[in-house]
Amino acid sequence: MLGTAAGGGLPQWNCGCDGCATARRTGAVRSQDCLAVSADGAAWYLVNASPDLRSQLLATPELAPAPGTRATPLRGVLLTSGELDHTLGLVTLREAAELSVHATEPVRAALHEAFPVGPLIAPYAKTHWHTVTPGTAVELAGGLVAEPLALGGKRPRYAAAGPPGERRTARGSGTAPGGAGTVAGADRTDWVIGYRFSDTAGRARAVYAPGVAAWTPALDRAVSGADLVILDGTFATDDELAERTGGARTSRGMGHLAVEDSLPHLARHPGPRYLYTHLNNTNPLAHRGSPEAVALAPVLAAAGAGVAEDGTLVEL
Repeated sequence: MLGTAAGGGLPQWNCGCDGCATARRTGAVRSQDCLAVSADGAAWYLVNASPDLRSQLLATPELAPAPGTRATPLRGVLLTSGELDHTLGLVTLREAAELSVHATEPVRAALHEAFPVGPLIAPYAKTHWHTVTPGTAVELAGGLVAEPLALGGKRPRYAAAGPPGERRTARGSGTAPGGAGTVAGADRTDWVIGYRFSDTAGRARAVYAPGVAAWTPALDRAVSGADLVILDGTFATDDELAERTGGARTSRGMGHLAVEDSLPHLARHPGPRYLYTHLNNTNPLAHRGSPEAVALAPVLAAAGAGVAEDGTLVEL
């Protein structure tokens, strides 16, 4: 777990709320959502590339280059969305000799047009772009298998939705999607995805879903039989943001199923270890040891759940 905070991290640079002020004072900080996963401990893949990626990589010995070389164990990136807090780190990876990036069709198009990070890094690193499709497993280096699952149609603000049925043409160069086809606009359900990871022998299974708009049958299937499930923990309650900031936006309205609304689904799938990630600065669970977090801990524990922490290593 390289990072466990929602966009902006904890504390947010422009926020002086009690939670952010406490994080500044105590050093109890969280960097932005990012995961590294490997089936063999040698070939590693990032899931998302956060704006905090450089410091996250430096803090993770498993991802360090071999002594005296520039050869790193990092093989590529799998994106769960096109949000800036999941993609800005791709610019940091321009220093890689070679890189594979896996994303859904609409996210690939957005990263070559509205936010053209693909063309931007192409002159620096040999980058291979791959389209992932929900329900179709991808075999990766080291025996890692990643099966994408659709989680929502929330588009990044920079790729604001046009009229229903709009068509957007993906353009790019090299191995980018240029000319490969068109992607739908507002009617897509794969702008946000998760992954079910396993090894080729199926001995270990982990689910990573940091952006869950609603609990779906696809998520039910992914969680069933899993050893570890890392879920969207952006907000503890649906009205959390409104209560703490005075705004009108709800958790669901922002494309996130609140922890209080996902916990009942965990009860239907006992067995996996559940961890909540992508924690917003307003979420009391983001603040270790706070009275609210302490009060919520037994509720989470009863469902077999806990809160992910930066730097946590889980071996299955």
